[in-house]
Amino acid sequence: MLTDLNIKNIAIIDSLHVAFGPGLNVLTGETGAGKSIIVDAVELLLGGRASTDLIRAGEDEATVEALFDLSGRPELLSELAGAGVECEGELLVKRVVARSGRNRVFVGGGLSTVGVLSEVASLLINIYGQHESQTLLKPENHLLLLDAYAGCTPLRQEFGVLHAAYRAAEAELKILEEGERDRERRIDQLAFQAEEIARAALQPDEEEELERERVMLTHAERLFSASQGAYELLYGGDGALLGELRRATASIAEARGFDSRLAPVSEVLEDSYARLEDAALILRVYAARIEADPARLAMVDDRLDMIGRLKRKYGDTVAEVILHQGSVERELELLRNVEASRDEIEGRLAGISARMKELGAMLSAARREGAGRLSAAMGAELHDLAMPSARFTVSFDELPEPRATGLERGEFLFSPNPGEPQRPLARIASGGELSRLMLALKQLHPESDVPTLVFDEVDTGIGGATSAMVGRKLKRVALNQQVLCITHLPQVAACADRHYRVEKRQETGRTVTSVACLDPDGRVAELARMLGGVRISDTTLEHARELIAEALP
Repeated sequence: MLTDLNIKNIAIIDSLHVAFGPGLNVLTGETGAGKSIIVDAVELLLGGRASTDLIRAGEDEATVEALFDLSGRPELLSELAGAGVECEGELLVKRVVARSGRNRVFVGGGLSTVGVLSEVASLLINIYGQHESQTLLKPENHLLLLDAYAGCTPLRQEFGVLHAAYRAAEAELKILEEGERDRERRIDQLAFQAEEIARAALQPDEEEELERERVMLTHAERLFSASQGAYELLYGGDGALLGELRRATASIAEARGFDSRLAPVSEVLEDSYARLEDAALILRVYAARIEADPARLAMVDDRLDMIGRLKRKYGDTVAEVILHQGSVERELELLRNVEASRDEIEGRLAGISARMKELGAMLSAARREGAGRLSAAMGAELHDLAMPSARFTVSFDELPEPRATGLERGEFLFSPNPGEPQRPLARIASGGELSRLMLALKQLHPESDVPTLVFDEVDTGIGGATSAMVGRKLKRVALNQQVLCITHLPQVAACADRHYRVEKRQETGRTVTSVACLDPDGRVAELARMLGGVRISDTTLEHARELIAEALP
């Protein structure tokens, strides 16, 4: 979950730190106080567009930084590791937007890219509201949500494995067919490449080691002169530094018997003598091993030239050349055993295709059954959320050929008002409608790999009993995932596990935004403000206390 959020120099926020907790975290405040800016900051962590318009006036750069606690979520740690991000349980992500255009991204303390940040953040947090990167605005996510609700995820994953195996077999057959058209020429070409690379007997780290050896051999005389000369100065001749230091050390060692204050100096001299003596001996051994060897240098140069030629032909690095060798040898094996290979591949394709048809039909049937149940359940949920006439269904289009996700494309259709035809949800749903739709989906299927959900303006256009229902639904979702909710409704805010007030004020002629986590009395006062406006009476305060009491489990 998201434990800490730091925002600096974004819009009217100069410097802000918010510590969130598990459960339902609610943010309230006057219109224009800066609540939406906090969501904009989180949006940057999802890889959102980094506009310099976000940077606070008079500042050179803006920063948003988030700390996530992933302890107890080994599946998330495994997914992050698959994305190249290693962490022990806490993960820090950071994005810096600069007027100069030198924007920077940090993931886990290391410099990274917006692409990696977006991939990582999508595993950790989702925003549902009037923002571009919402899950529901991407039709490719709709089948995933349906499959999760209908219990089809294992079937889809199995189908995806089969599809990958089918595509791999198709690629093998294509290589075989293309090779047959000019088989002998291709075999000769591949055999030459395989022999040339094999004859070189490349080692993965060889080039770097040869480059280091070449530098040493090229500068052998200078290395010998430096090491031997240093040894002579330290140890080798009359007046050598170690001899003089030995006499000084003995003199001070004798004197310390008369004055203990010399003991530290004596110890430093003795330690220095021992260290310099070790250095002198190392230099002597090093100098003895340095030898100018023109023959060896010529061999190293020849070897590096040969490696360079192979890299120009077969890859940018030695590792890529070695990979190319393996690819060549596999293709050669296919071409030299063409008939047997063809029969084996075609048999494999037939078996996979038959299983894909069988499994795809099962997946399609399960999806259509689940879509019917989901439409009915969503109708009931949306009725509770003040959308009694809304209709929600799933449309399916058969694909011309199977994909990793199955035999069809799926998309949510939506009609918010009576008499209006259903249209693709991603095109017509407003931000508030999207928030309520996702809240309904989470209510029906609360399990999710994403630990933090942000609901922005989920209360748009509702009030009264419906707002209390929204609050209770958010509370239930927050039993399984951390929820951050920006709301204007006291009935929703009353359900909070933690309540934060966002406010702006004037400081030294500038507008700044602050966030405070409210204590029980502060919560009552804030709910009373939301209920009563400017004038708050004892009756309003009592009403606020009643709302909080009614929201308790």
